[in-house]
Amino acid sequence: RKKLVLVDGSSYLYRAFHALPDLRTKAGEPTGAIRGVLSMLRLLVDKEKPDYLGVIFDAPGKTFRDDWYPEYKANRSPMPEDMRPQIAPLYEIIKAQGWPLIVESGVEADDVIGTLARQAEAANIECVVSTGDKDLAQLVSPLITLKNTMSNELLDEAGVVAKFGVKPSQILDYLTLIGDTVDNVPGVPKVGPKTAVKWLTEHGTLDAIVENADKITGVVGENLRNALDWLPKAKQLLTVKCDLALAYAPDSLTFAPADNTALLGYFERFEFKGMANEVRQTPVILSNAKDQVAHETAPHEQTTLLNKPDPSLTLRMTAEKKPRQYKTILTEPDLDELITALNASPLTCFDTETTSLEPMLARIVGLSFAWTPFEAVYIPLAHRYPGVSEQLPFAATLAKLKPWFEDASKLKLAQNAKYDEHVLLNHNIQVRGIAHDTLLEDYVLESHKPHDMDSMALRFLGEKTIKFEDVAGKGAKQIGFDEVSIEAASEYSAEDSDVTLRLHHEIWPQVAQDDKLKYIYESIELPTREVLVRIERNGVLIDATLLQKQSHELGLQVNALEQKAYELAGQPFNLGSPKQLGEILFGKLGMPIKRKTATGQPSTDEEVLSELAEDFPLPKLLLEHRSLSKLKSTYTDKLPKMVNPNTGRVHTNYGQATAITGRLSSNDPNLQNIPVRTPQGREIRKAFIAPPGSVIVSADYSQIELRIMAHISQDPSLLDAFAKGLDIHKATAADIFSLPIEEITSEQRRYTKAVNFGLIYGMGAFGLASQLGIERNAAQQFIDKYFARYPGVAEYMQATRESARANGYVETVFGRRLTLTDINGGNGPRRAGAERAAINAPMQGTAADLIKLAMIAVDEWLATSGLRSKLIMQVHDELVLEVPEDELDRVRVEVAEKMTGVAKLRVPLVADVGVGANWDEAH
Repeated sequence: RKKLVLVDGSSYLYRAFHALPDLRTKAGEPTGAIRGVLSMLRLLVDKEKPDYLGVIFDAPGKTFRDDWYPEYKANRSPMPEDMRPQIAPLYEIIKAQGWPLIVESGVEADDVIGTLARQAEAANIECVVSTGDKDLAQLVSPLITLKNTMSNELLDEAGVVAKFGVKPSQILDYLTLIGDTVDNVPGVPKVGPKTAVKWLTEHGTLDAIVENADKITGVVGENLRNALDWLPKAKQLLTVKCDLALAYAPDSLTFAPADNTALLGYFERFEFKGMANEVRQTPVILSNAKDQVAHETAPHEQTTLLNKPDPSLTLRMTAEKKPRQYKTILTEPDLDELITALNASPLTCFDTETTSLEPMLARIVGLSFAWTPFEAVYIPLAHRYPGVSEQLPFAATLAKLKPWFEDASKLKLAQNAKYDEHVLLNHNIQVRGIAHDTLLEDYVLESHKPHDMDSMALRFLGEKTIKFEDVAGKGAKQIGFDEVSIEAASEYSAEDSDVTLRLHHEIWPQVAQDDKLKYIYESIELPTREVLVRIERNGVLIDATLLQKQSHELGLQVNALEQKAYELAGQPFNLGSPKQLGEILFGKLGMPIKRKTATGQPSTDEEVLSELAEDFPLPKLLLEHRSLSKLKSTYTDKLPKMVNPNTGRVHTNYGQATAITGRLSSNDPNLQNIPVRTPQGREIRKAFIAPPGSVIVSADYSQIELRIMAHISQDPSLLDAFAKGLDIHKATAADIFSLPIEEITSEQRRYTKAVNFGLIYGMGAFGLASQLGIERNAAQQFIDKYFARYPGVAEYMQATRESARANGYVETVFGRRLTLTDINGGNGPRRAGAERAAINAPMQGTAADLIKLAMIAVDEWLATSGLRSKLIMQVHDELVLEVPEDELDRVRVEVAEKMTGVAKLRVPLVADVGVGANWDEAH
């Protein structure tokens, strides 16, 4: 059969608008809905490969249902302000794409879809309706199915029964009984899905239910009898009209040739780089300029915008993507030829294929190289499977390549080069001359976007790349890369190097043309990567015996808490089950429900338990139980198992391109989440130890974000307090309470400390009141006093909000760009969150820049000083070193000087240095 796909364009539009962040061009034009709809349409067309296509939108103005029932859809919110200007260009792009666009006045998109679907069914054409609208389930038949692109849900006849509990032929009656709140069509009061399914299962149809209405007892029976006069009107309103007189039939909805000139214009205007590149690579010239037929009549009459190709049109491709030339190296002469080419190349991209994602354990399976776009080579070295071709000798080949890898004058490029450096170090090859890393280039350019190669290729090149699962399989059936066929591996790995090279040519010019971004990339991110390689390989020594003892003690505490919880609840229950927890807290114990989950169940998340803990003992105990259980499972149980068998140390992996602020992340293990303020967290830190004859040194920036706030806001009082070296919280309290600093109490200091740090994170009166346990008015008065004393801070915050709204981003002191996608969004909470982030991000981002600069400075000093001391961890604003005792005096002084000397702010930088046999003692 032929296939017709009908797209509920209005459903797509609203879903895309609300699902995506507030994307905008540099000129401020909103683009999120356009991008989202186009992405969904492209995906749908690519997946379904229809013979006929219709993209149907609701027309503005009233429909016949408004005449039947003036209250129809009366409770709908007006169209979001930022959605409206996106509609007209979206229509034009759809038409330029060659997709039939339909907008019929006086009727709804559902009615057009219903009519075309039934016509297709009569013509024996398979029809897929792409929508998220449950009303259209009444159309489902053997030839008509619904597909929800967002959830990938497919509703055929069996699917409708599974989802709703009734057959497609009963959907209309079902909807009539329960009503449609979205369209403001009342049903029978108190009748929900369960009751409607029960009645329809028993009686079959709405008419039969009406006939037996007097036999249905209870409140719902009374409500049904009271609604009998209304139900025919409700059913009429909810019926999808399937007999419209349309000027076109399903088989006329064919694809028109794309108008690439128009598409390129729109994609460049809306800054859709990947789509624009795709069009540039496949330009199309039409032999006949008449590439569309549009029928438009007066408003509120039938209006059809229908792409219908002229039969005389012919299509000529004037250019195609350059064909790829990938080669597999299997002989010594080919290897020698490759090495000659590598030595002659001004910049070469390389990539490693390995046995593991764990950098310190991964072994090479093969290597790929690219220095000319669309060309690449792959050297298989360790593939093993029955019938595998003969490969070059492993050790001898790496020995031949080692001089090139270790020659700093041979410039190299990679995607996430840190991983590849580790892999080659595992084979005793020290890579030098890495000039660029596309992961970091993209991170500096657009930190809020995903930076994996597949996403970047789609965004910048408009290309879908081969995924690892495509060559190695998925799940339990996935094989190692060494078991992948050489042919498949060559295509996969060569593409990685080729695409990375082409991504560099796209991204680097954009970074290089902005002096601030270029500085962040060249002077901070690239050198930081080199330092992280050394820190990760250094690793940290742990006391496994101590951790096992702590694990046992935590286990006893967790068990004791469980027994206490059972006592408070009056019964045993699973503390890890949200369902059982909800039944105990909100059912048996009658605690107030604070919030509900997306499925309508009472929430038992940490925030809710924290609120309840103020008034009830069980939630407080549950929070303690969760905290201790997490410490046990994440650290005391797990850390001893993470010791590298080759080094006897634990090696974390730092994510350099994760947080948009520039902060590093840490995983396997996550060193940044070990609590420093709880006794149990400090106990775990005691297990991070120095070897005999050495000590742990911790160097931590003091109150760095408050110092950055003083620098950026230039508030005279803050600058003065830091210049005098005062306790900033006491000094602030003295200013606010109008008292001498020596008379400030610990309680007053606590209040002021909460304000100092809270304002950095955009905290308002409500948040401060919750934190301090005071009335909201009192918290607001406290904030007002603070701003009156420090007007520069208030001015900075307001100016930053305005700048963020105008530019869509804020910057750190050093020029790192922090994009705020929701700063101009239509969603109030998201916009408020973006405004808070706008205030905090410059400080947190500047702190991230400073600690990276400090790492670089300390690492460079250690490398040139001849000392045996080494950096072993970086956590938040802290550097941790392992220092031989005979080097301690020098290191304590020099590290502090290096950290405080990396930048000159309007206030002095201070680094506190501690020493101990373990991390806890040193911090």
